[in-house]
Amino acid sequence: MRCFPFFLLLPESLKRSRKPPREEGTSTKELPPVPSRPWDQDGPWDQDGSWERTMAADVGGNGKKAQQSAGGKAEIAGVEPGQANWQAQRATVRERNAMMFNNALISDVTFVVGPQGASQRIPGHKYLLGVSSSVFYAMFYGELAEEKSEIVIPDAEPPAFLAMLKYIYCDEMDLDADSVLATLYVAKKYMVPHLARACVSFLETSLTARNACVLLAQSRLFEERELADRCWEVIDAQAELALRSESFCDVDLETLAAILSRETLNAAETVVFEAALGWAAAECRRSVATPTPGNMRSALGKALHLLRLPAMPLSDFADGPAQSGVLDARETLDVFLWHTARGKPELPFPTAPRRGLQPRRCCRFQSCTFRSNQWRCHGRCDAVQFSVDRRIFLGGFGLFGSSGTRTEYAARVELKRGGTVVAHSTSRFTADGTPATFPVYFEHPVQVEPDAFYTASVVLDGPSLSYFGQDGLTEVQCEGIAFQFQCSSDSTNGTGVQGGQIPELIFYS
Repeated sequence: MRCFPFFLLLPESLKRSRKPPREEGTSTKELPPVPSRPWDQDGPWDQDGSWERTMAADVGGNGKKAQQSAGGKAEIAGVEPGQANWQAQRATVRERNAMMFNNALISDVTFVVGPQGASQRIPGHKYLLGVSSSVFYAMFYGELAEEKSEIVIPDAEPPAFLAMLKYIYCDEMDLDADSVLATLYVAKKYMVPHLARACVSFLETSLTARNACVLLAQSRLFEERELADRCWEVIDAQAELALRSESFCDVDLETLAAILSRETLNAAETVVFEAALGWAAAECRRSVATPTPGNMRSALGKALHLLRLPAMPLSDFADGPAQSGVLDARETLDVFLWHTARGKPELPFPTAPRRGLQPRRCCRFQSCTFRSNQWRCHGRCDAVQFSVDRRIFLGGFGLFGSSGTRTEYAARVELKRGGTVVAHSTSRFTADGTPATFPVYFEHPVQVEPDAFYTASVVLDGPSLSYFGQDGLTEVQCEGIAFQFQCSSDSTNGTGVQGGQIPELIFYS
């Protein structure tokens, strides 16, 4: 009796046996004959194998109805005319699901995505969405399930929503710099964690000083602690570049306060103050207010008193904050008195300078020496290649100086990746005649990515011979980072892995 309901669902052609009834006591394992062609049984099939049923639903991602061919057959979006059995052409579940991406064929829900006036209608399939996202499952199958077939989503961007659906339907991630933040937002909102992690990884690999501040704000919003930590690494090490970037002016007040209170910012306080004023002016424009000193002070609010104005040199304070109009007369006078009077007034500003980051030094030689016939410094290039297994920020190089006498050198340092110069600097330093190294810095720390070889080079010009390193190492572990060294074809003065110049890489991590 349990099979009876199933029997009622069978076509009449299967219910009727074409064989005579078997005699009592006999048995057979033969099944009733099945029609060899689908059009032999009752149903909507035509002789050419196509489906004659007119589809009332949309069948294309663009919202068009099923189009009738000249022969009166319905054409399915993404399927050639006369090929209605498209399922047979797709061997895997993934291929068949991908066929349904942004396709209104058998769609049972439509999303209206984007703000009013710029929205886009996107078809969906509740079952596939429900098995891919707990939010969609609750939306369609939970106790408070949506019964309407059209769902408005004004807070998502259509390209980002489509990127999420493409991952759900096709197992493909289509991320780009313009839409990855919006995609992360919808992945978080609809709880698609694997896509969210891919978005975070994409952001980490594209993280630079120019976008670190705005990514910090977004990572705080999305509670992505790991991404926030990566942002802080960049902001701390390349603070002046980050604070002068356009993205800094786009952060929210809470993120601004977090940056201004940061103890490890590697920046002069004058740069921090100028960046805060730039943010305040942008905030005034966002609120349709004139960026006057009074309005900028109001925009900053309590964040103003996170600036370490007393830590500035007095001349910098006098030329900058004292004349900005953002401080009131009492604050300006008290900072001057704090610098000059014996009795220090109490100030609403922190007085201690920021600690900044402490530079680390990777030493690649085990010893150094001096010989009367080498190492000459007459404008020839010393170079070596290196790589790291973790992102660092290269501040500059430690160099050997002269032996026995004080000597002044002109130094031109350069960093290249794949033949492209990524940083360079020219400066002078005076060697005191000892084997000690002398630092030569780039203007700003340079971000060095892992698993790629960079070329460090220096051209020294001076009257005396210099010390040089020997017993060089091909691999050095420093502060938990593995440095690997190899010879460079750019070196024309003899420096290599085993010996020569550039004994130290000065970096932040």
